Amino acid sequence: MAANLRFKVVGEAFSHTPVSVECPTERPSEYFGKYVFNKQKMFKYLPAKVYQKMCDVIDNGTPLDITIADAVAEGMKKWAMELGVTHYTHWFQPLTEGTAEKHDGFVEHDWKGGMVEEFEGKLLVQQEPDASSFPSGGIRSTFEARGYSAWDPTSPVFVIGDTLMIPTIFISYTGEALDYKVPLKKALYAVDKAATAVCQYFNPDVKKVVSNLGWEQEYFLVDEALYSARPDLVMTGRTLMGHDSAKNQQMDDHYFGSIPARVEEFMKDIEITALELGIPCKTRHNEVAPNQFELAPIFEETNLAVDHNMLMMSIMKRVARKHHFRCLLHEKPFKGVNGSGKHNNWSLSTDTGILLHAPGKTPMDNLRFVTFVVETLKGVYDHNGLLKASIMSATNAHRLGANEAPPAIISSFLGKTVTELLQHVEDADENALAVVGKQAFKLDLPSIPELLIDNTDRNRTSPFAFTGNRFEFRAVGSEANCASAMLTLNSAVAEALMDFKVRVDALIAEGVAKEAAVLKVVREDIKYIKPIIFNGNGYGDEWKEEAAKRGLDCETSAPLIFDNYLKESSVELFAKTKVMTAFELRARNEIKWETYTKKIQIESRIFGDLCLNHIIPVVTKYQSMLIDNVSKVFAIFPEAKAKEISKENLTIIEKISEHESFIIENVDKMVEARKVANKIESEREKAVAYHDTVANILEEIRYHVDKLETIVDDESWPLPKYRELLFIR
Repeated sequence: MAANLRFKVVGEAFSHTPVSVECPTERPSEYFGKYVFNKQKMFKYLPAKVYQKMCDVIDNGTPLDITIADAVAEGMKKWAMELGVTHYTHWFQPLTEGTAEKHDGFVEHDWKGGMVEEFEGKLLVQQEPDASSFPSGGIRSTFEARGYSAWDPTSPVFVIGDTLMIPTIFISYTGEALDYKVPLKKALYAVDKAATAVCQYFNPDVKKVVSNLGWEQEYFLVDEALYSARPDLVMTGRTLMGHDSAKNQQMDDHYFGSIPARVEEFMKDIEITALELGIPCKTRHNEVAPNQFELAPIFEETNLAVDHNMLMMSIMKRVARKHHFRCLLHEKPFKGVNGSGKHNNWSLSTDTGILLHAPGKTPMDNLRFVTFVVETLKGVYDHNGLLKASIMSATNAHRLGANEAPPAIISSFLGKTVTELLQHVEDADENALAVVGKQAFKLDLPSIPELLIDNTDRNRTSPFAFTGNRFEFRAVGSEANCASAMLTLNSAVAEALMDFKVRVDALIAEGVAKEAAVLKVVREDIKYIKPIIFNGNGYGDEWKEEAAKRGLDCETSAPLIFDNYLKESSVELFAKTKVMTAFELRARNEIKWETYTKKIQIESRIFGDLCLNHIIPVVTKYQSMLIDNVSKVFAIFPEAKAKEISKENLTIIEKISEHESFIIENVDKMVEARKVANKIESEREKAVAYHDTVANILEEIRYHVDKLETIVDDESWPLPKYRELLFIR
């Protein structure tokens, strides 16, 4: 019966024809932001003075004037109701890697026996969603469950279906952050202030620095019917068992290949939906592994880019089901092929240009470029372990260091041109800087090529690579909230810039010329950051040894990597930048350890169930069939002849017994290890126990299950195999 069901499922999965997508007749530029309350909509639906104040809030970070809230809410409601909207929700990002929403209707009594559609400013600006079941790490108890969501006016309101979605922050009754957005916005404020202060050494007209993010979202698609036949995929997002397909990615024929028709229709659908919601989708293509794809938007301000990525992941999952797919965002859904990352392309810009762009028009412009590259690397070097912790999870741990993902050691690839440039600045003598008159100076920097990105190859093994006017943080996991990495990176860079300014100002106070002071501190930092610069192969064992000698964090255990959040240097960093308190850091770490434990616990439970209730019964039945065959052979033929005929079957029977015994014995061992770990009160120690025992036993058992898959009759095997899951027909 299992075999018949399996073939029926496989047949259904492969029978789908592409879902036709009705493309808008307008150009993308004409329907971009159709369901977003952007400035164009504000201009139409808000009074002129209210519109101007809102633009000031969005563009300049001016505090929101609460007196305009009613007018804004009325304009939003009018616009939304014209689109058929009946509900609104505060859309926030709790510490679960997902988003949250509670829908309320535009419904109030008219006190005449009827009702009216109403949406006041107080409902727009603040809500009390309770949300007591979200993890808080001890910040609040269940009986002290009050939490508040507050409107983030810098991220535009949008409409999905019949609901007005209002991006918000989420804080506890006592003011601690319970989400990713609050510390992210604080980090962006910190890097703005620190970078602006340093920018004014080079250009006094700079008033604001913006952190930009361009994320690249990798994902897998699988047929919905096959997905439903894999309990491990349904429950954990990854295949806990499965032998390699004879053909996977070794031919490199999927990468940048022709997009399958069904997938292309899916891509069109999500792009149209995304563009209507103001997400500037730019790129789509096949990735390296079969059934793996990527999409990427144009760069945006980091806070908005994070919101758009969270929204995009939700869109992808919803639209995939319409096309009879399931979208897998797990970092490693299939063993032995590429995992999925979310490369975070990060840069800083002002109203005068990109700070990491070279060459400049003047020597000071080029010195500015060197300064911001060096101070970014200083932040990364000082907090390399913390940055690793910001991207680490139970799921991303499977990806790092395997099949084109960067290793779990943070280093930076600069390429030949920039590396030589920094070396030249360090080696230049004291006469490298010459003041010419009162207003100008000459700096002996080599010519910086126009296209830095073309003067160096890319290094896929580098977690933090300079790729021409930006750094690419390649270690972020595909299902992660980008905010975790971005708030850490921006905080680290802000601290480095703050420290830079203190040292430069001290030299200026001693009478050193501004340009000479800047150059002196830059040279000091170039020498200091050398351990973080690595242009070689990050996969090599020799790099692990070298990285340890350089003092870089080489830990691979996720629970222990999380310890970086509580290091004295990390607590000082977030305190100095006013991003998070020590109390908030401890709470978040409790959540990280607890989340890690629960994910491994769920995997262990479903894996044990699959082994004992799916695999072992089928294997035993197949083995019994072979034993019956051997018995009949011995009943018919002389013993010598029977042994010769049954030699292969006897070998298979013996191998099955060995694998079967190991599985049964070690599933029991895994369950016992889980029971022992569950009794540990400390969330940290419990997570460590799950990492060191339960996760390891699961992988040991998997080896034997995967071997049985190659032995047992294909028609009997109860689960869709990789060769079926990985190739869309």
